Amino acid sequence: MQLEELLAPLALWRTTGDVKTEITGIEIDSRKVKPGDLFICLPGFTVDGHDFAEKAVLQGAVAILAQRSVEADVPVIYVPDTRRAMAVLGDRFFGQPTHRMKVIGVTGTNGKTTTTHLIERILGEAGHPTGIIGTIEMRIADEVREVKNTTPEALDLHRAFRWMKDKGAEYAAIEVSSHALDMGRVRGVRFTTGVFTNLTQDHLDYHKTMENYLQAKGLLFSQLGNEYDRERMKYAILNIDDPASETFARITPAQVITYGIQGEADVRARDISITARGTKLKLETFAGSVDLTLRMIGNFNVYNVLAATAACLIEGISLDTIKRTLEQVEGVRGRFERVDAGQDYTVIVDYAHTPDSLENVLKTVREFAEGKVYCIVGCGGDRDRTKRPIMATIAARYADIAVITSDNPRSEEPQAIIDDMVEGLVANGIDKDQYFTQVDRREAIRETIHRAGPKDVVLIAGKGHETYQILKDKTIHFDDKEEAHQAILEKKK
Repeated sequence: MQLEELLAPLALWRTTGDVKTEITGIEIDSRKVKPGDLFICLPGFTVDGHDFAEKAVLQGAVAILAQRSVEADVPVIYVPDTRRAMAVLGDRFFGQPTHRMKVIGVTGTNGKTTTTHLIERILGEAGHPTGIIGTIEMRIADEVREVKNTTPEALDLHRAFRWMKDKGAEYAAIEVSSHALDMGRVRGVRFTTGVFTNLTQDHLDYHKTMENYLQAKGLLFSQLGNEYDRERMKYAILNIDDPASETFARITPAQVITYGIQGEADVRARDISITARGTKLKLETFAGSVDLTLRMIGNFNVYNVLAATAACLIEGISLDTIKRTLEQVEGVRGRFERVDAGQDYTVIVDYAHTPDSLENVLKTVREFAEGKVYCIVGCGGDRDRTKRPIMATIAARYADIAVITSDNPRSEEPQAIIDDMVEGLVANGIDKDQYFTQVDRREAIRETIHRAGPKDVVLIAGKGHETYQILKDKTIHFDDKEEAHQAILEKKK
Protein backbone atom coordinates (compact mmCIF):
# COMPACT_ATOMS: atom_id res chain seq x y z
CA MET A 1 0.00 0.00 0.00
CA GLN A 2 1.29 3.46 -0.85
CA LEU A 3 1.96 5.73 2.12
CA GLU A 4 -0.21 8.43 0.52
CA GLU A 5 -3.15 6.01 0.34
CA LEU A 6 -2.57 4.85 3.92
CA LEU A 7 -2.62 8.44 5.21
CA ALA A 8 -5.81 9.36 3.34
CA PRO A 9 -8.19 9.07 6.35
CA LEU A 10 -6.06 11.42 8.49
CA ALA A 11 -7.22 15.03 8.45
CA LEU A 12 -4.14 16.57 10.06
CA TRP A 13 -0.65 15.65 8.91
CA ARG A 14 2.40 17.14 7.24
CA THR A 15 5.49 15.55 5.81
CA THR A 16 9.13 16.25 5.08
CA GLY A 17 9.36 13.86 2.12
CA ASP A 18 7.67 11.86 -0.62
CA VAL A 19 4.47 10.08 0.48
CA LYS A 20 4.27 7.96 -2.67
CA THR A 21 6.56 5.47 -0.91
CA GLU A 22 5.36 1.87 -0.84
CA ILE A 23 4.62 0.55 2.67
CA THR A 24 4.73 -3.21 3.26
CA GLY A 25 4.24 -3.23 7.03
CA ILE A 26 3.79 -1.11 10.17
CA GLU A 27 5.68 -1.47 13.46
CA ILE A 28 5.89 0.33 16.81
CA ASP A 29 8.88 -1.70 18.08
CA SER A 30 12.12 -0.73 16.34
CA ARG A 31 13.51 -4.23 17.00
CA LYS A 32 10.79 -5.75 14.81
CA VAL A 33 11.13 -3.34 11.90
CA LYS A 34 11.71 -4.94 8.49
CA PRO A 35 12.62 -3.32 5.14
CA GLY A 36 9.59 -1.50 3.74
CA ASP A 37 7.94 -0.78 7.11
CA LEU A 38 6.42 2.42 8.44
CA PHE A 39 7.73 2.98 11.98
CA ILE A 40 5.36 4.72 14.41
CA CYS A 41 6.95 6.62 17.30
CA LEU A 42 4.85 6.13 20.43
CA PRO A 43 5.59 8.10 23.61
CA GLY A 44 5.54 5.73 26.60
CA PHE A 45 5.76 5.74 30.38
CA THR A 46 9.40 4.61 30.46
CA VAL A 47 10.68 4.87 26.86
CA ASP A 48 9.83 7.09 23.91
CA GLY A 49 9.62 5.64 20.41
CA HIS A 50 10.91 8.92 18.97
CA ASP A 51 14.32 8.04 20.42
CA PHE A 52 14.42 4.91 18.24
CA ALA A 53 13.56 6.46 14.88
CA GLU A 54 17.16 6.32 13.67
CA LYS A 55 17.46 2.67 14.67
CA ALA A 56 14.22 1.88 12.82
CA VAL A 57 15.62 3.45 9.65
CA LEU A 58 18.78 1.36 9.98
CA GLN A 59 16.51 -1.71 10.27
CA GLY A 60 14.86 -0.79 6.96
CA ALA A 61 11.98 1.57 7.81
CA VAL A 62 11.05 3.61 4.73
CA ALA A 63 8.97 6.20 6.61
CA ILE A 64 8.45 7.50 10.15
CA LEU A 65 5.25 8.67 11.86
CA ALA A 66 6.00 11.08 14.69
CA GLN A 67 4.46 13.79 16.85
CA ARG A 68 7.67 15.67 17.59
CA SER A 69 10.82 16.43 15.64
CA VAL A 70 13.06 13.46 14.70
CA GLU A 71 16.12 13.16 12.49
CA ALA A 72 15.71 10.61 9.70
CA ASP A 73 16.83 10.11 6.10
CA VAL A 74 13.35 8.91 5.10
CA PRO A 75 10.01 10.74 4.88
CA VAL A 76 8.71 11.75 8.33
CA ILE A 77 4.98 12.28 8.73
CA TYR A 78 4.04 14.53 11.64
CA VAL A 79 0.63 14.18 13.34
CA PRO A 80 -0.75 15.71 16.56
CA ASP A 81 -1.08 12.32 18.28
CA THR A 82 0.72 9.20 17.01
CA ARG A 83 -1.29 6.84 19.24
CA ARG A 84 -4.59 8.09 17.84
CA ALA A 85 -3.24 8.05 14.28
CA MET A 86 -1.90 4.51 14.81
CA ALA A 87 -5.42 3.18 15.38
CA VAL A 88 -6.67 4.77 12.15
CA LEU A 89 -3.71 3.52 10.11
CA GLY A 90 -3.77 0.03 11.62
CA ASP A 91 -7.46 -0.38 10.85
CA ARG A 92 -6.89 0.79 7.26
CA PHE A 93 -3.68 -1.16 6.58
CA PHE A 94 -5.15 -4.47 7.76
CA GLY A 95 -8.34 -4.01 5.76
CA GLN A 96 -10.81 -3.19 8.53
CA PRO A 97 -11.14 -6.81 9.68
CA THR A 98 -13.69 -6.05 12.40
CA HIS A 99 -16.11 -4.89 9.72
CA ARG A 100 -16.13 -8.47 8.42
CA MET A 101 -16.49 -10.35 11.71
CA LYS A 102 -18.38 -9.89 14.97
CA VAL A 103 -16.41 -8.69 17.98
CA ILE A 104 -17.66 -9.29 21.53
CA GLY A 105 -15.79 -7.19 24.11
CA VAL A 106 -15.86 -8.11 27.80
CA THR A 107 -14.87 -5.56 30.43
CA GLY A 108 -14.99 -5.49 34.22
CA THR A 109 -12.68 -5.98 37.20
CA ASN A 110 -13.12 -9.74 37.51
CA GLY A 111 -14.42 -12.51 35.28
CA LYS A 112 -13.25 -11.24 31.87
CA THR A 113 -11.06 -14.25 31.10
CA THR A 114 -13.59 -16.91 32.07
CA THR A 115 -16.44 -15.12 30.30
CA THR A 116 -14.55 -14.76 27.01
CA HIS A 117 -13.48 -18.42 27.13
CA LEU A 118 -17.07 -19.52 27.73
CA ILE A 119 -18.30 -17.40 24.82
CA GLU A 120 -15.60 -18.87 22.58
CA ARG A 121 -16.50 -22.43 23.60
CA ILE A 122 -20.24 -21.95 23.02
CA LEU A 123 -19.85 -20.24 19.64
CA GLY A 124 -17.35 -22.89 18.57
CA GLU A 125 -19.71 -25.68 19.62
CA ALA A 126 -22.39 -24.01 17.48
CA GLY A 127 -20.10 -24.14 14.45
CA HIS A 128 -18.83 -20.55 14.45
CA PRO A 129 -15.00 -20.28 14.37
CA THR A 130 -14.08 -17.82 17.12
CA GLY A 131 -10.83 -16.13 18.04
CA ILE A 132 -9.99 -15.10 21.58
CA ILE A 133 -7.76 -12.34 22.94
CA GLY A 134 -7.04 -11.83 26.62
CA THR A 135 -4.90 -12.24 29.69
CA ILE A 136 -3.88 -15.84 29.02
CA GLU A 137 -3.45 -15.94 25.25
CA MET A 138 -4.44 -14.90 21.77
CA ARG A 139 -5.83 -17.89 19.87
CA ILE A 140 -7.83 -19.02 16.86
CA ALA A 141 -8.52 -22.77 16.70
CA ASP A 142 -5.25 -24.47 17.76
CA GLU A 143 -2.97 -21.56 16.79
CA VAL A 144 -1.76 -19.57 19.78
CA ARG A 145 0.16 -16.28 20.01
CA GLU A 146 1.55 -14.74 23.17
CA VAL A 147 0.16 -11.50 24.58
CA LYS A 148 1.99 -8.86 26.63
CA ASN A 149 -1.10 -6.97 27.74
CA THR A 150 -4.64 -8.13 28.44
CA THR A 151 -5.64 -5.94 25.49
CA PRO A 152 -2.86 -5.36 22.90
CA GLU A 153 -1.95 -1.98 21.42
CA ALA A 154 -4.28 -0.81 18.62
CA LEU A 155 -1.85 -1.75 15.84
CA ASP A 156 -1.29 -5.26 17.19
CA LEU A 157 -5.00 -5.63 17.81
CA HIS A 158 -5.97 -4.85 14.21
CA ARG A 159 -3.16 -7.13 13.04
CA ALA A 160 -4.56 -9.90 15.25
CA PHE A 161 -8.10 -9.46 13.93
CA ARG A 162 -6.80 -9.68 10.36
CA TRP A 163 -4.93 -12.89 11.25
CA MET A 164 -8.08 -14.34 12.80
CA LYS A 165 -10.24 -13.34 9.85
CA ASP A 166 -7.76 -14.90 7.43
CA LYS A 167 -7.99 -18.11 9.51
CA GLY A 168 -11.76 -18.15 9.04
CA ALA A 169 -12.96 -16.53 12.25
CA GLU A 170 -16.55 -15.34 12.28
CA TYR A 171 -16.30 -13.97 15.82
CA ALA A 172 -13.70 -12.68 18.23
CA ALA A 173 -14.17 -12.62 22.01
CA ILE A 174 -11.82 -10.09 23.57
CA GLU A 175 -11.02 -8.94 27.09
CA VAL A 176 -11.11 -5.14 27.20
CA SER A 177 -9.11 -3.72 30.09
CA SER A 178 -9.65 -0.29 31.63
CA HIS A 179 -6.08 0.65 30.66
CA ALA A 180 -6.81 -0.25 27.04
CA LEU A 181 -9.99 1.82 26.99
CA ASP A 182 -8.33 4.81 28.64
CA MET A 183 -5.29 4.64 26.34
CA GLY A 184 -7.31 4.17 23.16
CA ARG A 185 -6.05 0.67 22.30
CA VAL A 186 -9.46 -0.42 21.00
CA ARG A 187 -10.05 2.62 18.80
CA GLY A 188 -11.29 1.55 15.41
CA VAL A 189 -12.57 -1.82 16.63
CA ARG A 190 -16.14 -2.32 15.49
CA PHE A 191 -17.67 -4.04 18.50
CA THR A 192 -20.96 -5.85 18.06
CA THR A 193 -21.51 -6.48 21.76
CA GLY A 194 -20.10 -5.10 25.00
CA VAL A 195 -20.32 -7.23 28.15
CA PHE A 196 -19.87 -5.86 31.68
CA THR A 197 -18.97 -8.24 34.52
CA ASN A 198 -18.46 -6.13 37.67
CA LEU A 199 -16.64 -3.12 39.07
CA THR A 200 -14.58 -3.34 42.27
CA GLN A 201 -11.33 -1.79 43.49
CA ASP A 202 -8.34 -2.34 41.22
CA HIS A 203 -5.80 -0.34 39.19
CA LEU A 204 -6.12 2.77 41.36
CA ASP A 205 -2.38 3.28 40.91
CA TYR A 206 -3.31 4.20 37.32
CA HIS A 207 -6.87 5.57 37.51
CA LYS A 208 -6.43 7.26 40.94
CA THR A 209 -10.16 7.20 41.76
CA MET A 210 -13.04 4.75 41.38
CA GLU A 211 -14.92 7.41 39.40
CA ASN A 212 -12.11 7.52 36.81
CA TYR A 213 -12.07 3.72 36.74
CA LEU A 214 -15.84 3.67 36.15
CA GLN A 215 -15.55 6.21 33.33
CA ALA A 216 -12.81 4.17 31.65
CA LYS A 217 -14.96 1.02 31.68
CA GLY A 218 -17.90 3.02 30.36
CA LEU A 219 -16.00 3.89 27.18
CA LEU A 220 -16.69 0.41 25.80
CA PHE A 221 -20.44 0.97 25.94
CA SER A 222 -20.38 4.56 24.70
CA GLN A 223 -18.27 3.40 21.73
CA LEU A 224 -20.79 0.82 20.53
CA GLY A 225 -21.97 3.33 17.94
CA ASN A 226 -25.04 5.50 17.57
CA GLU A 227 -26.72 3.86 14.58
CA TYR A 228 -29.18 0.95 14.33
CA ASP A 229 -28.19 -1.36 11.50
CA ARG A 230 -30.67 -4.22 11.23
CA GLU A 231 -27.92 -6.43 9.84
CA ARG A 232 -25.55 -5.59 12.68
CA MET A 233 -27.40 -4.59 15.84
CA LYS A 234 -25.36 -3.56 18.87
CA TYR A 235 -25.91 -4.90 22.39
CA ALA A 236 -24.78 -3.98 25.90
CA ILE A 237 -24.94 -6.95 28.26
CA LEU A 238 -24.93 -5.67 31.83
CA ASN A 239 -24.74 -7.23 35.29
CA ILE A 240 -27.88 -5.85 36.90
CA ASP A 241 -26.57 -6.69 40.38
CA ASP A 242 -23.71 -4.20 40.00
CA PRO A 243 -24.63 -0.49 40.48
CA ALA A 244 -22.22 0.54 37.71
CA SER A 245 -24.62 -0.98 35.17
CA GLU A 246 -26.99 1.96 35.67
CA THR A 247 -24.32 4.31 34.36
CA PHE A 248 -23.44 2.08 31.41
CA ALA A 249 -27.10 1.65 30.44
CA ARG A 250 -27.45 5.46 30.41
CA ILE A 251 -24.47 6.15 28.18
CA THR A 252 -24.92 3.44 25.56
CA PRO A 253 -27.22 3.72 22.53
CA ALA A 254 -27.13 -0.08 22.18
CA GLN A 255 -29.93 -2.43 23.17
CA VAL A 256 -29.48 -3.45 26.81
CA ILE A 257 -29.68 -7.08 27.94
CA THR A 258 -29.41 -7.69 31.70
CA TYR A 259 -28.26 -10.68 33.70
CA GLY A 260 -27.97 -11.36 37.41
CA ILE A 261 -28.78 -13.44 40.46
CA GLN A 262 -30.31 -10.99 42.92
CA GLY A 263 -32.47 -8.72 40.79
CA GLU A 264 -34.96 -9.31 38.00
CA ALA A 265 -33.01 -9.77 34.79
CA ASP A 266 -33.37 -10.97 31.20
CA VAL A 267 -31.01 -13.85 32.00
CA ARG A 268 -31.13 -15.06 35.58
CA ALA A 269 -29.96 -17.90 37.84
CA ARG A 270 -32.20 -19.36 40.53
CA ASP A 271 -31.98 -22.22 43.01
CA ILE A 272 -28.17 -22.20 43.08
CA SER A 273 -26.50 -25.10 44.87
CA ILE A 274 -22.71 -25.20 45.30
CA THR A 275 -20.65 -28.25 46.27
CA ALA A 276 -16.99 -29.19 46.17
CA ARG A 277 -17.56 -30.86 42.78
CA GLY A 278 -19.63 -28.23 40.96
CA THR A 279 -22.65 -25.95 40.85
CA LYS A 280 -26.31 -26.61 40.06
CA LEU A 281 -28.80 -23.92 39.09
CA LYS A 282 -31.93 -23.13 37.13
CA LEU A 283 -31.13 -20.88 34.17
CA GLU A 284 -34.04 -18.62 33.21
CA THR A 285 -33.70 -16.61 29.99
CA PHE A 286 -35.76 -14.69 27.44
CA ALA A 287 -35.35 -17.78 25.23
CA GLY A 288 -36.59 -20.32 27.79
CA SER A 289 -35.36 -22.11 30.92
CA VAL A 290 -33.07 -25.09 31.59
CA ASP A 291 -31.43 -26.78 34.55
CA LEU A 292 -27.62 -26.64 34.56
CA THR A 293 -25.14 -28.91 36.30
CA LEU A 294 -21.78 -27.15 36.03
CA ARG A 295 -18.33 -28.50 36.77
CA MET A 296 -17.30 -24.95 37.66
CA ILE A 297 -17.71 -23.86 41.27
CA GLY A 298 -18.98 -20.66 42.89
CA ASN A 299 -21.38 -17.76 42.46
CA PHE A 300 -18.70 -15.78 40.64
CA ASN A 301 -18.69 -18.47 37.95
CA VAL A 302 -22.49 -18.37 37.82
CA TYR A 303 -22.22 -14.69 36.86
CA ASN A 304 -19.68 -15.57 34.15
CA VAL A 305 -22.04 -18.26 32.83
CA LEU A 306 -24.96 -15.81 32.75
CA ALA A 307 -22.93 -13.19 30.86
CA ALA A 308 -21.73 -15.73 28.28
CA THR A 309 -25.25 -17.13 27.91
CA ALA A 310 -26.71 -13.69 27.20
CA ALA A 311 -23.97 -12.90 24.66
CA CYS A 312 -24.59 -16.15 22.78
CA LEU A 313 -28.40 -16.09 22.92
CA ILE A 314 -28.51 -12.77 21.07
CA GLU A 315 -26.36 -14.39 18.37
CA GLY A 316 -29.07 -16.98 17.86
CA ILE A 317 -27.34 -19.87 19.62
CA SER A 318 -29.88 -22.34 20.99
CA LEU A 319 -30.32 -22.86 24.70
CA ASP A 320 -29.68 -26.58 24.18
CA THR A 321 -26.26 -25.85 22.66
CA ILE A 322 -25.43 -23.43 25.46
CA LYS A 323 -26.43 -25.98 28.11
CA ARG A 324 -24.47 -28.81 26.46
CA THR A 325 -21.33 -26.68 26.18
CA LEU A 326 -21.44 -25.16 29.66
CA GLU A 327 -21.90 -28.55 31.33
CA GLN A 328 -18.75 -29.82 29.61
CA VAL A 329 -16.48 -26.95 30.65
CA GLU A 330 -14.24 -27.76 33.61
CA GLY A 331 -12.94 -24.24 33.95
CA VAL A 332 -10.18 -21.96 32.72
CA ARG A 333 -6.50 -22.31 33.47
CA GLY A 334 -5.60 -20.59 36.74
CA ARG A 335 -9.22 -19.84 37.62
CA PHE A 336 -10.29 -21.91 40.64
CA GLU A 337 -8.13 -24.70 39.25
CA ARG A 338 -7.59 -27.81 41.37
CA VAL A 339 -4.15 -29.32 41.84
CA ASP A 340 -4.73 -33.03 42.35
CA ALA A 341 -1.99 -35.57 43.06
CA GLY A 342 -4.14 -38.01 45.02
CA GLN A 343 -3.92 -36.11 48.31
CA ASP A 344 -6.69 -36.16 50.95
CA TYR A 345 -6.93 -32.35 51.08
CA THR A 346 -7.86 -29.81 48.42
CA VAL A 347 -5.42 -27.41 46.73
CA ILE A 348 -6.80 -24.66 44.49
CA VAL A 349 -4.91 -22.12 42.35
CA ASP A 350 -6.79 -18.93 41.49
CA TYR A 351 -5.99 -15.60 39.83
CA ALA A 352 -7.83 -13.64 42.55
CA HIS A 353 -5.75 -10.47 42.91
CA THR A 354 -8.39 -7.90 43.88
CA PRO A 355 -10.23 -7.59 47.20
CA ASP A 356 -13.57 -8.52 45.64
CA SER A 357 -12.30 -11.55 43.73
CA LEU A 358 -10.41 -12.86 46.78
CA GLU A 359 -13.49 -12.47 48.96
CA ASN A 360 -15.68 -14.24 46.38
CA VAL A 361 -13.29 -17.17 46.04
CA LEU A 362 -12.89 -17.58 49.80
CA LYS A 363 -16.66 -17.42 50.31
CA THR A 364 -17.00 -20.22 47.77
CA VAL A 365 -14.34 -22.28 49.51
CA ARG A 366 -16.14 -21.80 52.81
CA GLU A 367 -19.32 -23.25 51.31
CA PHE A 368 -17.77 -26.70 50.85
CA ALA A 369 -14.72 -26.81 53.13
CA GLU A 370 -14.96 -29.52 55.79
CA GLY A 371 -11.59 -28.80 57.43
CA LYS A 372 -9.35 -25.78 57.85
CA VAL A 373 -8.96 -23.18 55.11
CA TYR A 374 -5.50 -21.81 54.31
CA CYS A 375 -5.13 -18.81 52.03
CA ILE A 376 -1.75 -17.94 50.48
CA VAL A 377 -1.82 -14.37 49.20
CA GLY A 378 0.51 -11.55 48.18
CA CYS A 379 0.27 -8.19 46.40
CA GLY A 380 2.14 -6.89 43.37
CA GLY A 381 4.82 -4.25 43.63
CA ASP A 382 4.55 -0.87 41.85
CA ARG A 383 0.77 -1.20 41.92
CA ASP A 384 -2.15 0.07 44.03
CA ARG A 385 -0.81 0.11 47.62
CA THR A 386 -4.21 0.86 49.14
CA LYS A 387 -5.49 -2.65 48.47
CA ARG A 388 -2.61 -4.40 50.30
CA PRO A 389 -4.03 -4.18 53.85
CA ILE A 390 -7.50 -4.93 52.47
CA MET A 391 -6.33 -8.12 50.72
CA ALA A 392 -4.56 -9.37 53.86
CA THR A 393 -7.57 -8.64 56.06
CA ILE A 394 -9.96 -10.47 53.73
CA ALA A 395 -7.64 -13.49 53.68
CA ALA A 396 -7.46 -13.58 57.49
CA ARG A 397 -11.20 -13.10 58.00
CA TYR A 398 -12.35 -15.84 55.63
CA ALA A 399 -9.50 -18.33 56.07
CA ASP A 400 -8.46 -20.07 59.27
CA ILE A 401 -4.83 -19.28 58.45
CA ALA A 402 -3.68 -16.50 56.12
CA VAL A 403 -0.21 -16.89 54.63
CA ILE A 404 1.18 -13.51 53.58
CA THR A 405 3.87 -13.82 50.91
CA SER A 406 5.30 -12.33 47.72
CA ASP A 407 3.47 -11.99 44.40
CA ASN A 408 5.33 -10.00 41.71
CA PRO A 409 7.40 -7.55 43.79
CA ARG A 410 8.78 -5.80 40.70
CA SER A 411 11.02 -2.91 41.81
CA GLU A 412 9.84 -2.94 45.44
CA GLU A 413 11.30 -4.88 48.35
CA PRO A 414 9.10 -7.95 48.95
CA GLN A 415 9.27 -7.50 52.72
CA ALA A 416 8.04 -3.92 52.42
CA ILE A 417 4.95 -5.09 50.53
CA ILE A 418 4.31 -7.75 53.15
CA ASP A 419 4.69 -5.13 55.90
CA ASP A 420 1.98 -3.03 54.19
CA MET A 421 -0.31 -6.05 54.19
CA VAL A 422 0.39 -6.91 57.82
CA GLU A 423 -0.44 -3.32 58.85
CA GLY A 424 -4.01 -4.09 57.80
CA LEU A 425 -4.09 -7.18 59.98
CA VAL A 426 -2.81 -5.29 63.01
CA ALA A 427 -5.18 -2.37 62.43
CA ASN A 428 -8.14 -4.75 62.25
CA GLY A 429 -7.19 -6.65 65.39
CA ILE A 430 -6.38 -9.95 63.65
CA ASP A 431 -4.68 -12.32 66.11
CA LYS A 432 -1.14 -13.41 65.27
CA ASP A 433 -2.16 -17.07 65.38
CA GLN A 434 -4.44 -16.42 62.38
CA TYR A 435 -1.60 -15.64 59.98
CA PHE A 436 2.10 -16.00 59.28
CA THR A 437 4.46 -14.42 56.76
CA GLN A 438 6.96 -15.99 54.38
CA VAL A 439 8.78 -13.80 51.86
CA ASP A 440 9.69 -16.70 49.56
CA ARG A 441 6.53 -17.72 47.66
CA ARG A 442 7.86 -21.21 46.95
CA GLU A 443 8.49 -21.80 50.65
CA ALA A 444 5.10 -20.33 51.54
CA ILE A 445 3.37 -22.85 49.26
CA ARG A 446 5.54 -25.71 50.51
CA GLU A 447 5.07 -24.89 54.21
CA THR A 448 1.31 -24.44 53.90
CA ILE A 449 0.80 -27.71 52.05
CA HIS A 450 2.91 -29.53 54.62
CA ARG A 451 0.62 -28.12 57.34
CA ALA A 452 -2.61 -29.16 55.60
CA GLY A 453 -4.52 -32.07 57.04
CA PRO A 454 -7.29 -34.32 55.70
CA LYS A 455 -10.28 -32.36 54.29
CA ASP A 456 -8.43 -29.04 54.58
CA VAL A 457 -8.41 -26.57 51.69
CA VAL A 458 -5.35 -24.63 50.52
CA LEU A 459 -6.11 -21.64 48.29
CA ILE A 460 -3.12 -20.18 46.43
CA ALA A 461 -4.33 -16.78 45.26
CA GLY A 462 -3.04 -14.03 43.02
CA LYS A 463 -1.06 -15.44 40.11
CA GLY A 464 -3.34 -18.08 38.63
CA HIS A 465 -2.20 -18.93 35.08
CA GLU A 466 1.02 -16.87 35.31
CA THR A 467 4.24 -18.83 34.86
CA TYR A 468 6.66 -16.14 36.00
CA GLN A 469 7.62 -13.94 38.92
CA ILE A 470 9.00 -10.42 38.46
CA LEU A 471 11.84 -9.63 40.87
CA LYS A 472 13.47 -6.21 40.43
CA ASP A 473 15.41 -6.42 37.14
CA LYS A 474 14.72 -10.06 36.31
CA THR A 475 11.81 -12.34 35.53
CA ILE A 476 12.06 -15.94 36.66
CA HIS A 477 9.94 -19.00 35.87
CA PHE A 478 7.37 -19.56 38.60
CA ASP A 479 4.13 -21.51 38.33
CA ASP A 480 1.87 -21.84 41.39
CA LYS A 481 0.38 -25.04 40.03
CA GLU A 482 3.80 -26.63 39.47
CA GLU A 483 5.02 -25.54 42.89
CA ALA A 484 1.91 -26.90 44.61
CA HIS A 485 2.13 -30.23 42.77
CA GLN A 486 5.77 -30.62 43.75
CA ALA A 487 5.01 -29.76 47.38
CA ILE A 488 2.20 -32.35 47.46
CA LEU A 489 4.54 -35.06 46.14
CA GLU A 490 7.24 -34.09 48.67
CA LYS A 491 4.72 -34.35 51.48
CA LYS A 492 3.65 -37.80 50.32
CA LYS A 493 7.25 -39.02 50.48
